[in-house]
Amino acid sequence: MKHFILERSDDEFYTSTSGIALVGHALNRFTKLTSSIAKAVPLAHGISHADVIRSFCALLSQGKSDYAAIEQHREDDFFREALGLSQVPSEATLRQRMDDHAAEFLQVVSWATVEFLMKAEVPLTSLSTGHIAVDIDGFAMDNSGTKKECVSRTYRNFDGYLAMPVYLANEGWLIECPLLPGSQHPQKAFIPLLQRALAKVQQICKEKILMRTDSAHDAVANRVELSRHGDVDYIIKWNPRKQDPEAWKALAFSKGKIETPRPGKRVAIFSVTEQHSATNENGQEQEYFFRRVVRVTERTIDKKGQQLLIPETELEGWWTSLSVTDEEVIALYQGHGLCEQYHSEIKTDMDLERFPSGKFATNQLVMACTALVYNILRFIGQLSLVTSRGIIRHPAKRRRIKTVIQELIYCAARLIATGRRLKLRFSRHVQGHFEAYRIAYQRLAYG
Repeated sequence: MKHFILERSDDEFYTSTSGIALVGHALNRFTKLTSSIAKAVPLAHGISHADVIRSFCALLSQGKSDYAAIEQHREDDFFREALGLSQVPSEATLRQRMDDHAAEFLQVVSWATVEFLMKAEVPLTSLSTGHIAVDIDGFAMDNSGTKKECVSRTYRNFDGYLAMPVYLANEGWLIECPLLPGSQHPQKAFIPLLQRALAKVQQICKEKILMRTDSAHDAVANRVELSRHGDVDYIIKWNPRKQDPEAWKALAFSKGKIETPRPGKRVAIFSVTEQHSATNENGQEQEYFFRRVVRVTERTIDKKGQQLLIPETELEGWWTSLSVTDEEVIALYQGHGLCEQYHSEIKTDMDLERFPSGKFATNQLVMACTALVYNILRFIGQLSLVTSRGIIRHPAKRRRIKTVIQELIYCAARLIATGRRLKLRFSRHVQGHFEAYRIAYQRLAYG
């Protein structure tokens, strides 16, 4: 086997992260991030605030969330040109600016997330009912062993934060992702989040919305709030914590639709309409009627064929404003399970399980930047990695963020300066990658 001679060129420039150019065009052409930050936080001299935020977004697009990662790009001409930066900030500048102006930057970046989705005209796949799904589902982020602000015991029994992302459509676009103290109950301040999310979603799409949440948000106040919006339907998982399963089983098997999927297992499904009193928007008591779909499962033999001494009873339910069949309600809610994959992409693919700052406000800004970059990477994947052209992969409706980072962000190219023009030259051995990159670049730079 021959040995390779390792050399370092003094006159040729290569980059292993050519996909940053795609992120730069997405930030600069599809958002007003630069001008909005300059207006929100004026700066007399020094590295601009916009350069700081765009640099950090570029790090997140590589799956890096630590400030120290910026140091390898300090003398990187491609990094600066790809993002349209005047200067690349240092680690200290990055940390200091984000700490000092976290609240002001947060408002700008949060709006840029929605602005990108609007201007890019991202595809929105509807459900079988014609609704566009909006999913809200909290998840815990492990930051144990640290003394960061607001780190506390989460429902997962470790110290960390609670994130409350709002996902749009089957593609999983991230509308916003507020960061909360770990011990905070998901229902606390949920109504304002609901109102903000609906206002943003209605600016992006005009179709009817189906809001889906888990049992942490089983509250009359949530159903009342959603019922005030004429173009919004909902499915909210019922929390049967204080219910009597045996009483519901007797009711279900007397009036419900019964199926026997296998010997020793019976399933009964039915729905009831219940009356609840709640305060309306005028502060007056009002009676509301809500539909609840209930599924009761009885097991006398387990899936391995073992006879059970005491039958097992499983009680599930869903509050809904839909008028479809009970089975369709349950099937529609099953799509809510995709949120677990989206959570994984944020925490693992983008390396954001542990936050870089000890200040809570700064970490909230980091999460807002993550939402913006997440949407950009998702859009790049939808543009060029689900088509039959380009990189050969198994058919899919959506690619993981990790796949986008591996295939397009970390795609090597040679930077060539000819006169006042810059060229990116790809190897002839990456024909599929070049085609995928070209598709995404054409849309983001010229489309």
